[in-house]
Amino acid sequence: MDKSDRVCYNISMKRIAIIILGLLVNLITTNVYATSSTAAAIDHHTLAPVLKKAMPAVVNVSVRGQLPPIILPYGQIPDHLKPETPLQPGTPFPPDIKITPKFEGVGSGIIVNAKRGYILTNAHVIKDAKIIIVTLKDGRRLEGKVLGADEQSDIAVIQVKARHLRAISFADSDEMKVGDFVAAIGNPFGLSQTVTAGVVSGLGRSHLGIEGYENFIQTDAPINPGNSGGALINMQGKLVGINTAIVTPYPIGGSVGIGFAIPSNMAKSVMEQIIKYGKVEHSIIGIIVQNVTPSLADALHLTNTKGALVSQVIPESPADEAGIKVKDIIIALNGKPVSNAFQVGTTVGLLRPGTKVGLKIIRNGKTRSVYPITISHQKVKEIQERIQKPLLNGLALRNFNQLENDQQTTGVQIIDVDEFSLAYSSGLRPGDIILSANEQPVTNIDELKKISKRHPDNLLLKITRRDGGDIFVVLEM
Repeated sequence: MDKSDRVCYNISMKRIAIIILGLLVNLITTNVYATSSTAAAIDHHTLAPVLKKAMPAVVNVSVRGQLPPIILPYGQIPDHLKPETPLQPGTPFPPDIKITPKFEGVGSGIIVNAKRGYILTNAHVIKDAKIIIVTLKDGRRLEGKVLGADEQSDIAVIQVKARHLRAISFADSDEMKVGDFVAAIGNPFGLSQTVTAGVVSGLGRSHLGIEGYENFIQTDAPINPGNSGGALINMQGKLVGINTAIVTPYPIGGSVGIGFAIPSNMAKSVMEQIIKYGKVEHSIIGIIVQNVTPSLADALHLTNTKGALVSQVIPESPADEAGIKVKDIIIALNGKPVSNAFQVGTTVGLLRPGTKVGLKIIRNGKTRSVYPITISHQKVKEIQERIQKPLLNGLALRNFNQLENDQQTTGVQIIDVDEFSLAYSSGLRPGDIILSANEQPVTNIDELKKISKRHPDNLLLKITRRDGGDIFVVLEM
C-alpha cells in the first residue's frame, strides 16, 4: 500500500468513524429525550437530580416496645429474673416464669402527605412499638403516632405533626417493566439516607410466604436490614414501591441482589383504608382459582393459557350468585388484565367489603362480562365460616428453647390439645415438641404458622417426645 493509498484508507476510516459516531449520538439523543429525568441522569452520569426530589421524603423510624409475654422454663430464666427465694433441694419440677421482653428496632418510612404528616412504612417495623421516633433528613426528631396497620399486606401508616415537610409523589406501579431502572432509599443498619440503585428484576412475585397478600416488585438494588419501609423510586423520583424483604442465604445475611418491594398502587390502596377507617377489612367473593398451565389447558381443552382458572365456587357466595362457574377463566378484574391466580386473590382481598367487582371471563371459548359482584360484610363472614379450619386449630403452643445434657432443643412445644381436634386425632399430645414442618426447621410459633399457611391442606411435622424419641405426624384435611 503506497502513501496515497494509505491516505485514502485513513480518510475512509475517518468517514466510517464519523458515521458510526453520528449514529451513536443519534441513538443516545433519542433515548435521552425519551424522558427529561433520564436525560439528566445520562448527561451528567448521576442520579443526583432524581434523588434530590425523593430523599427529603424518606425518614428514619426507630421504635421501642415490649413483645408479648412468653413463658420460659426455670433453667432458661436469667438470674436477675429468678425468684428471690431459692428452690428447695429436691424440687422435681422447677416452675416456669412469665417474662415480657423489651426490644428496640430501626426501619424506614416515606412521607406521602406533607400537610397532614402521613408516613408510610411496613407493619412489621412498628409492630408492638410503644414509642416511635421519626428522624427527618434535616435532623428533626418527631414522635410518631400509629394511625393503623395491616399485617396481611405489611403496610402501616404513622403520623407526625410538623411544618415544612416534603412528600413524595406516587407513580403507577402497574406501568413498571422488567429492566426499568430504580433506586432504593432507606436506613440500612441504622445508617441514615443510604441510596442503592439497580433494575426491576421481576414483577408479580408471590408464593414467597412473606406476607398474606403478595404481588412484589423484585429488584437487584441492594436492600438490607433497616431498609424496610423505605422507598423504591423510578427515574422520575416517584414512589413505585415500599422496600420490604430480601432473600439471603443463611447464615450470611445481607443483600445478595434479590430484594422485594410492595407496589405503590397496593400500598396506596391499603393506606387509604387505614386513613379513612383506621383499619383494613379484606374481601372474599367465594371462589378458589389456580394458574392455567399449558398441560392443564390441554387437558381441559382450553384455548387460553393466561388468566385464573376457577376450580371451586362456594355455594351462596357473591361469585355463585353472580353466575361464576367452575372452569371459567378470569382474564380481567375491574378493567385490569389478570395474568395469574394469585393476582385475583390479592386484588379482591385488598378491596373493602361493600365494594362492587366486575369480572371478564372466558367460558366455553367465549368472552363475557360479569358485573356487578357485590361483596357485603355479611357474605364475607358467611364465607369465612364455611372455609375449612386451619390444620393447627385446637393446639395451645409456646416457643421452646432448652439445653439439656449438652444438647440444645429448639422448636415449638404443645402445651394442650383439644380432644376433638384434627391434631389430637392425628396423634399430637401435650409435651410434644415440633422440630420441623414440611421438612423446614421450626424455631418459633410464627415460623410454624407461616409454613402452615402456605400448605393449608397437608402438614408433615417432625416432633420429639421425652419418652419416645423423634417421630413424624401428618396433619391432613
